[in-house]
Amino acid sequence: MLPRLDVDDLVSPLYQKYLQTLQSSGYRGDISCQYSERLAVATDNSVYQQIPQAVLHPKSVDDICIITSLANLEKFHEIQFSARGGGTGTNGQSLTPGIVVDLSRHMNRILEINVEERWVRVQAGVIKDQLNEFLKPHGFFFSPDLSTSNRATIGGMVNTDASGQGSLVYGKTSDHVLGLTSILADGTLLNTAALPIEDAERKASLASREGQVYQTALASCGDNRDKILSKFPRLNRFLTGYDLENVFDPSLTQFDLGRLITGSEGSLAIVAEAKLNITEIPNVRALVNIKYDSFESALRHSPDLVEAKALSVETIDSRVLNLAKQDIVWHSVQDLITDVPDIEMDGLNLVEFTGFEQQEVEQKIAALEKSLNGKAAKDKGVIGYQITYDLASISRLYGMRKKAVGLLGNAKGHAKPLAFAEDTAVPPENLADFILEFRALLDSHNLDYGMFGHVDAGVLHVRPALDMCDPKQEEVLREISDSVVALTAKYGGLMWGEHGKGYRSEYGPAFFGEELFLELRKIKTVFDPLNKMNPGKICTPLERDDKLVSVDDTKRGGFDRQIPIQVREDFPSVMNCNGNGLCFNFDSKSPMCPSSKITSDRRHSPKGRAGLMREWLRLLSEKGVDLENLKNGKQGFSVKAMALKTVNTLRFKAGEYDYSHEVMEAMSGCLACKACASQCPVKVDVPDFRARFIDHYYGRYLRPIKDHFVAHIETMAPLMAKFPRTVNMSINNPVFAWVSRKFLGYEDTPLLSVPSLEKQVDDEGFESFDLYALQQLNDEDKARTVLVVQDPFTSFYDANVVADFMRLVKKLGFRPVLLPFKPNGKPQHVKGFLKKFAKTAADSAEFLNELHRLNMPMVGMDASLVLCYRDEYNQVLGESRGDFNVLLSHEWLFSIKDKLGEISASTNPGTFKLFAHCTEKTALAKSEVQWQEIFAIFGLKLQAMSVGCCGMAGTYGHETQNQENSKGLFELSWQTPLKQNPTELMLATGFSCRSQVKRYTDKRLQHPAQAILKHLS
Repeated sequence: MLPRLDVDDLVSPLYQKYLQTLQSSGYRGDISCQYSERLAVATDNSVYQQIPQAVLHPKSVDDICIITSLANLEKFHEIQFSARGGGTGTNGQSLTPGIVVDLSRHMNRILEINVEERWVRVQAGVIKDQLNEFLKPHGFFFSPDLSTSNRATIGGMVNTDASGQGSLVYGKTSDHVLGLTSILADGTLLNTAALPIEDAERKASLASREGQVYQTALASCGDNRDKILSKFPRLNRFLTGYDLENVFDPSLTQFDLGRLITGSEGSLAIVAEAKLNITEIPNVRALVNIKYDSFESALRHSPDLVEAKALSVETIDSRVLNLAKQDIVWHSVQDLITDVPDIEMDGLNLVEFTGFEQQEVEQKIAALEKSLNGKAAKDKGVIGYQITYDLASISRLYGMRKKAVGLLGNAKGHAKPLAFAEDTAVPPENLADFILEFRALLDSHNLDYGMFGHVDAGVLHVRPALDMCDPKQEEVLREISDSVVALTAKYGGLMWGEHGKGYRSEYGPAFFGEELFLELRKIKTVFDPLNKMNPGKICTPLERDDKLVSVDDTKRGGFDRQIPIQVREDFPSVMNCNGNGLCFNFDSKSPMCPSSKITSDRRHSPKGRAGLMREWLRLLSEKGVDLENLKNGKQGFSVKAMALKTVNTLRFKAGEYDYSHEVMEAMSGCLACKACASQCPVKVDVPDFRARFIDHYYGRYLRPIKDHFVAHIETMAPLMAKFPRTVNMSINNPVFAWVSRKFLGYEDTPLLSVPSLEKQVDDEGFESFDLYALQQLNDEDKARTVLVVQDPFTSFYDANVVADFMRLVKKLGFRPVLLPFKPNGKPQHVKGFLKKFAKTAADSAEFLNELHRLNMPMVGMDASLVLCYRDEYNQVLGESRGDFNVLLSHEWLFSIKDKLGEISASTNPGTFKLFAHCTEKTALAKSEVQWQEIFAIFGLKLQAMSVGCCGMAGTYGHETQNQENSKGLFELSWQTPLKQNPTELMLATGFSCRSQVKRYTDKRLQHPAQAILKHLS
């Protein structure tokens, strides 16, 4: 039996007292010191791990002032903080042993826009893409770009002075900050903006904390200006930590204290709001995709491309390209990056041009084309190029480039490309030679690596592959870090060109030199004398013995290596999560992790769940538990086991702690939609390890009745369908609804189909299933026969869909044969009945393999069930699964499109709107396009709707505990387009999607196959 798990990392008495006092101090935000929530913010996209004491989610500027003012009391002087946004830092910038102040959950509102003056004011938790989505209708955008733009917050961008593609033209975040509202460690509210020097000096004379700050900043930055200018490299990407140079404008007539805060990594103050300038969206964009015979050729050619007046030049090496080809993202760009015949493509430059006039951009493109077609370009390794002016195509190419960071984490083997020396910056003219020497350094350690980046700015992202579970390779990380610091200095650059210092802060003193580093410490001292704000980052205050953080500090690998290697290999989805945070994607129209979107709780994301599971495996290993033995040792029902489970469950209800409960809470919120399994660049498959965890968890505790109900739906549904009217009468009334809600935890039980599928098939005169008769058919007849595979949802609750598909098959000149219903097992897997699922899968696989030998197409109607045959069956059965293949309806229709001849719709009702099932469109990237092509064959138009999850996801939306989230998800992206379109033109491929629409609207959506049938002549 699974043991009870305690945790050693408890909240200290001082922090407990502080949090108790905070609760009664007028603070309105969320407070959590649950171990699971602390774990969820103990990592970012770096190799480090630091568990905080608590997590605070303030709701306002006042809340932050209360947080810091309270901590300024003498009894709480040791309380420390770190602000956190998207948690996408690559060097542990927001990790802290103190309290994480997470501004992303509540402080995410856009407060004000002034189009005439071209500025917008936002709270720090606003996400970059969220802001640009808001600005787009006004014709503007916030121009600093970064690969994590769909989850990175403005506060995080300010604190790291973020920038990315296009920075030569658009600059860094600091170039667009007009003003900041920040809170100092003592609770002082600080509003900063560019001021005339005289006004800044006037502020410096004030007898206040603000006056002290201005006085010190003016002195440190003004008195040492010559030293600053001579020391800081003249680079586009230059992060000093505290921007001593740019607090003054070039004419020395303006002073902006906010420039010190921008890039300070939260070590000076908590940024609550920002006023930003906004940029007009160019009317014309073009992207030239240039292909090379080597990565070195791509690097050496980049200065010529900058000279061509490009907005940006982004480089990708062959390793990243090859990883992209193995990912779902490749389907969206493969026609834009075609292979060059007989030549290996080992490098790529994406060169973008923008402008407000078509002719202006075309002239630049024409000049570049002339250059690319010349002998000089060929001699420099150019082997081909493609040009696109299509905005959607440009977005797809950049989507692939942005995913490059995560794709590198999907490398095979224990060694994974890691971020620790990944944002070096050198003058662009030195980049190629620098990279050759960098490569020689990595090759001397026999390391694999991938490279991509912003060659126009001299920044290249290099991620060496190391196994942090190996202590010797952790030592290599230190050696490489030291060597890269020296190498960047040799070429006139620095190690931290784009992603900040974080745990690399230890290199600061040597870089700045004693005199300038002392000035940094003076600034830290006047802002934060007690070292409460993100301590150890950038620098420490004067007159304190505090240490800087170090690249040798605790890493995730130090915890992971405590898990036996066999267990790590058995849970690859758990162990491979590198924290890139793509699952935090804010876009409500993206199918990626609906539970993360609706809860704004980092635990309820693939990253959060993988992290909790990782710790669960470690704690089990600490107790010497062998999961394989635990699984194999499970017996059937016994009175003793039931008694123990009952006792354990009662103890849980009485408040007994078990870390497994915290993991279960996170797993219960998962919709099991499997979007993560394909959308995540490292393929974190939560439904897989979730099912395995639940199976173990209920080896110790009693299962809720609803789980048994769901797991046996495939057994009950065929029996109930024998008497559909009687069953419907018994469940379609207030008494049953109350009993179901109260005792089953189940709501809105769907009604059985009337007439049943069996009756419709009989009435239509479709051929009955006869295995022997099918075996006797000749090859021609077999080719015209379609075997329809049933599933428990469409067959018994939406029978018209299956019957209409069979009618369509017949109309197209084929013979439909309905197979006898065989349980699929998906509901059992979702609820963690893995032993039962394995038995169900083996039984169904045996039947389907027998039919597979007939060489007739088998077609199912519901994506989640059909894809279960391909995914979960492979996981549980392995090689014994066999070779059978069940197609979805669109896959079969697409496979026969060349055989259909002249068949057209009798009417043209307009453009149909396709609401595709999340599982279908994420696992089968071409499904929406294939549906469009199928409709076109019949003379019909189809538009794929951009929506996220509908909120149903099998039985998730029926469970009482999920009602609020289920409805919230529906309202997030489905409700509006459903209101805007006529019912008869809206189509949904998923049974659960159609059920959800029926539940929350008066609309009844058809399956696409039904629409085709209806409009055929």
